[in-house]
Amino acid sequence: MAALTYMTLYTGRAEEMRHAVENSNNIVRLASSDIARNVELYDLSLRAVVAGAQQPETWALPPALRQRVLFDRATAASFLGGAYVLDTQGRVKASQSTDDTPGVSVADRDYFLVQQRNPDAGLFISKPFPSRLRHGVLSVALSRRINAPDGTFAGVALIVVRLEYFQRLVDRVDIGPGGGVFIIMQDGTLVASKPPMPLGAGADYSGWRNYPIVSRHDAGTFAAHTEADGVERLYTYAHVRRTPIIVGVAPAVDDILAGWRSRAYLAVAMTTVFGGAWVVVSWVLAFALRDKVIAEAELQRLAVTDPLTGLANRRALDERLQAEWNRASRERTPLSVLFFDVDHFKLFNDAYGHAAGDEVLKLVAERIASGTQRTSDMAARYGGEEFAVLLPGTALEGARKIADKIRRRIETANLAHRGSPYGRVTVSVGCASCEPPAGESGAKLLAAADAQLYEAKAAGRNQVCAKQWGDAGGVA
Repeated sequence: MAALTYMTLYTGRAEEMRHAVENSNNIVRLASSDIARNVELYDLSLRAVVAGAQQPETWALPPALRQRVLFDRATAASFLGGAYVLDTQGRVKASQSTDDTPGVSVADRDYFLVQQRNPDAGLFISKPFPSRLRHGVLSVALSRRINAPDGTFAGVALIVVRLEYFQRLVDRVDIGPGGGVFIIMQDGTLVASKPPMPLGAGADYSGWRNYPIVSRHDAGTFAAHTEADGVERLYTYAHVRRTPIIVGVAPAVDDILAGWRSRAYLAVAMTTVFGGAWVVVSWVLAFALRDKVIAEAELQRLAVTDPLTGLANRRALDERLQAEWNRASRERTPLSVLFFDVDHFKLFNDAYGHAAGDEVLKLVAERIASGTQRTSDMAARYGGEEFAVLLPGTALEGARKIADKIRRRIETANLAHRGSPYGRVTVSVGCASCEPPAGESGAKLLAAADAQLYEAKAAGRNQVCAKQWGDAGGVA
């Protein structure tokens, strides 16, 4: 019991951890998909801004119309902190909003320098920064290079996304009181976290003990203690496709196993308390179970035994007949059935009483049972004064001989019966044989034997009528 309990507890712990990893993977996947989808939308807006800014005709348009041409698609982006076209000096050349930003230059920002120095930079996502164009609001910039007709640097198309977007994303995740969620850049810069990290968003966490693990692989899961509070957590992380952003979920191991530990303590306590008691009472239970098994076996025997004659009852006959039919079909061996009926039994009961009739049935049952010597043979009381004998592996001629031997043994018992023309108790016997699957079913073979019984009774009783049940379902 103890070994089974401990094995179950160990398996349960592993299952809880596996389930936690599955939940974390689902959360990371959803968050990553949300970020990737929004980045794709922002990039489409940027491409539209770049395409408009590279057309000389755009700058000849009136300011209001030029603003619509450049930034119309950007207005649909969520958590947008602003969309801009910067000139070669890093100053705002055109803006989605009407905010005045005279003299403000962002030429020192990483998103500007990358686009200025690298013609093939493509989409660039910056580190978090306090926006000069948005009064210090913490933001992340997505930028693309704008080229002059000759391919030289002509400025930068810029979309600023408030860090609030990422923080709201992690705030919606509930992974337990001790868990954590984080969004970090490839270089270790923190974007958002729950609960808040000590240094806050925008801080460099590349020295974080777990940073090398999450930065080197595209996705994964590992368990580790957090440096800040020493809590063991199960980290699951993934890199957002086509971005330098990493999303991670870290439920506390204690939270994951809280329910399991409650069940485990209870199971261990119960095993300890009841395990010893079980050893003591098991002997008592063993004796009680032995008596129960004996009683059940006796009940099972009685369920398939006729109480008056001690032969099998009709239910047992039907089950055995089906089993022997299936076996004969597989092995291509003959199967025979004998059907017995005590002649003029109603008249015997009327003349001598039911008690005497019961004694006659017992004698007939004894003679039928003693006439079938093989263990594979089966004698059963079919109902009333009718009996049946199942003879596996016996052909028609052998079955006829057995039936006639039993009939003569009953007749020579010389039980007086003044209602019978023979002056003694006699039986009529119907015999049918076939080679399954010819004959269609065991039930039809039994019905064929019953029909032969009626033939014997119609011919004057106290005799055997036998037929071979043929392939066509009739008599051959």
